[in-house]
Amino acid sequence: MLELVKAGGWPMIPLLILSAVALAIIIERLWTLRRRAVLPPQLGQEVRAWAATGKLDPAHIESLRATAPLGELLAAALDVRHRPREEIRERIEDVGRHLVHRMERYLNTLGTISAAGPLLGLFGTVVGMIQMFMVINDHGIGDVNQLAGGIGKALICTATGMIVAIPALMAHRWFRGRIAEYIVAMEHEAIALVDVLTPGTVESRQHEARAPVRLAGQAG
Repeated sequence: MLELVKAGGWPMIPLLILSAVALAIIIERLWTLRRRAVLPPQLGQEVRAWAATGKLDPAHIESLRATAPLGELLAAALDVRHRPREEIRERIEDVGRHLVHRMERYLNTLGTISAAGPLLGLFGTVVGMIQMFMVINDHGIGDVNQLAGGIGKALICTATGMIVAIPALMAHRWFRGRIAEYIVAMEHEAIALVDVLTPGTVESRQHEARAPVRLAGQAG
């Protein structure tokens, strides 16, 4: 492995740095975006049962806010539970946008790595080819086998760029899909809690059917 890095030359250094950054982001996001950490099981049902009793302790709401992103979203609805239904929905959407942004942290960096990896690899190959042709210009073609070996070494950067980019791209897409699933589930739990806090009329339900709660302001 060390020999391959040496053969690729100095363009391998940024590729290795990108690979380390991508690996760190993937590990951090895997831990942060665990389903249990984002959507604790039965939390929505417990909060609805708690809200239905009408005994809402501010300390309990703060504890709920610290449990998980879903808990923070439901706590935001409980903070304004005495306001009209539309204002509760607006608070949920506002807090939801911040939660989506937080869940998408570092994903733009991961996407940039997936796009930059092949370009850096190609750049390293071009640099290697330029150096090789400069040697040919000074000393002639010489040994054909040595020339083929030089071309192979120049292509090491391209292969490394792909090795860095492909896992980063796959992880980026997978995290995006996972966050989208979480958003749908959180919207469902938020609407269910709003129904408990403010049963509403038939007209308000029809209006919400046309304009449902949207948390995915930055997802996609």
